[in-house]
Amino acid sequence: MSPRWNTNPDVRTGRHVVYNLHVHLVFVTKYRRNAFTDAMLTRTEEIMREVCADFEAELKQFNGEQDHVHLLVHYPPKVQLSKLVNSLKGVSSRRLRQEYDSHVRRYLWGGHFWSGSYFAGSCGGAPLTAVRQYIENQQRPV
Repeated sequence: MSPRWNTNPDVRTGRHVVYNLHVHLVFVTKYRRNAFTDAMLTRTEEIMREVCADFEAELKQFNGEQDHVHLLVHYPPKVQLSKLVNSLKGVSSRRLRQEYDSHVRRYLWGGHFWSGSYFAGSCGGAPLTAVRQYIENQQRPV
């Protein structure tokens, strides 16, 4: 690499791409039921780290409350975000129901763990106003 290249651990490279993609995800339990315990949140984090690793993504941050979880995921551009979310929710739901069956059945029924919806917000980099200004100030050829 060039000596001018400033090494930032969040900026990754592929064969034809340099990227820094982060997404903030929020998953809510079905019916917003207070199904999580501290042990379940810890196990959920482990499961979601494994799923992210399968997608060559990295779970940077994880936390939650009784009825929802927050994730900060650093993912490569080849990953389709909807497929990552589908795997995160599907695998975690299946494993949590297997491992904490009696507890989960008190709060949730019908084979569902997560609500069908989720929040996904892009994060990192410059604010939109700075990006807009940078693009507007490009020198167009005459």
